[in-house]
Amino acid sequence: MTVKKLPRFAIALEYDGKVAPKVSARGHDEVALQILRLAQESGVPIHQDSELALVLDQLDLGDQIPEALYVVIAEILCFAYRLSGKHKSFMDDIESASDADHDRFEQDPNP
Repeated sequence: MTVKKLPRFAIALEYDGKVAPKVSARGHDEVALQILRLAQESGVPIHQDSELALVLDQLDLGDQIPEALYVVIAEILCFAYRLSGKHKSFMDDIESASDADHDRFEQDPNP
């Protein structure tokens, strides 16, 4: 039995807290190495998950992640924010946005 080596690739996601995370960079082989190098130099946490990467690699630059991946990506982002020390302010922002959405819904449940 021959085992094929998966191509080396990297996908970078951007998340502003307002809309779903989107693909901000993607590449194979040398481009993937450049993406990883830039992430390391910039202190951006790197998460390795070959199965998730295969799914994300099907997206184009600027595409938002599919709704089916929200939970797994949220867990990764939460972990990354904790590593970077930004977790507290990030979670405060999320709670504020959630409270505002809740207040808006109570005022007009049928927008």
